[in-house]
Amino acid sequence: MTFSNDSRWQSFREAMPVTRKWAYFDHAAVAPLPGVTAQAIQSWCDQAAQEGDVVWLDWERAIEATRTAGAQLIGATTDEIALVANTTHGINLVAEGLDWKSGDNMVVLGNEFPSNLYPWLHQESKGVEIRVIPVDGVEPDFNRIAEALDSRTRLLSMSWVSYKTGWRIDPKAVARMAHDAGALFFLDAIQGMGVFPLDVRDADIDFLAADGHKWMLGPEGAGLFYVKKELLDQLHPVGIGWNSVAGRTNFDKTDLTFRESAARYEGGSQNMPGMIGLGASLQFLLNQGAGPQQSAVGDRVLEVTDAICEALTKAGAHIICSRQGDERSGIVPFQVPGKLPQALRAAGQKIGVNFSVRGDFARISAHAYNNQADLDRLLETLDAVD
Repeated sequence: MTFSNDSRWQSFREAMPVTRKWAYFDHAAVAPLPGVTAQAIQSWCDQAAQEGDVVWLDWERAIEATRTAGAQLIGATTDEIALVANTTHGINLVAEGLDWKSGDNMVVLGNEFPSNLYPWLHQESKGVEIRVIPVDGVEPDFNRIAEALDSRTRLLSMSWVSYKTGWRIDPKAVARMAHDAGALFFLDAIQGMGVFPLDVRDADIDFLAADGHKWMLGPEGAGLFYVKKELLDQLHPVGIGWNSVAGRTNFDKTDLTFRESAARYEGGSQNMPGMIGLGASLQFLLNQGAGPQQSAVGDRVLEVTDAICEALTKAGAHIICSRQGDERSGIVPFQVPGKLPQALRAAGQKIGVNFSVRGDFARISAHAYNNQADLDRLLETLDAVD
């Protein structure tokens, strides 16, 4: 299998300065920035140094453009989007904002990233039972998940794509499972958002959070939180500040009337350069064909990772993930018999190839701009380790 030579992806590649030095396969960890994003952040730095707050309203308009782009990416309305510091921030808005009662329970997978476990475990002090479902192997046992849901289940939380195994769930089907049991559904979208299509209204997602520094190609410390507008008043705001209230610009009048939008969860002053940078990255991805109903970016990522899996398998590697249909993602864990993943990563670093090690396997996470030249350099790392 070879990569297509569509000029769109060559243009995408040329917009990524990282390609001048690295064959970069670590988007499931921290993504490199597109040139346009770096420029947006640099512009903010220049203005902040030269103008101070004289241009603050311009920055606020740019941040609202970030909110609009985030809503457009997932088929939401702008009043359903809050700009948050990271995925953890969004998860805690739900974990601490729901009116849990002693005897309630919630269901979560055991192989989630810690940020999608700790906030829920913290609710045990309120008498909430946290039902952690073990995952044996790559695929979660959906029958076991369904059996764990009952009349006292308030919430089911799950990652769209597993950071460990790369398994991609069908959010619509899982949301339906939760709702059939009378529970709400939270989607940790950080390992899929920006690449794969998701319409939150069609999928009937209740809550969603994703930091922008992975597949959305944004800076760290800038992310998105979605809450279904029908649930706005059911999620008690936490971390209240001047930016939470309807009269947020009237500092002389104290009136705890919350904003009629998800922005009520934003609290105080924001990470302006980060949010402006995220907005530039989101618009970049939208221009490349990402969207809620279909995504050329996601199609390209699957093309790239299919080619990587085929090449790695031919080279003797063992792929530890599903490559069937919509179970596929941009994450490819693999092992090479007789070669430590840490040694493979060290060999790659020496020749300009970057990927992660998770546990006892190496983890490739490719984006739409990766190409055959990157793959060839990746294969060199396998030969470089005895």
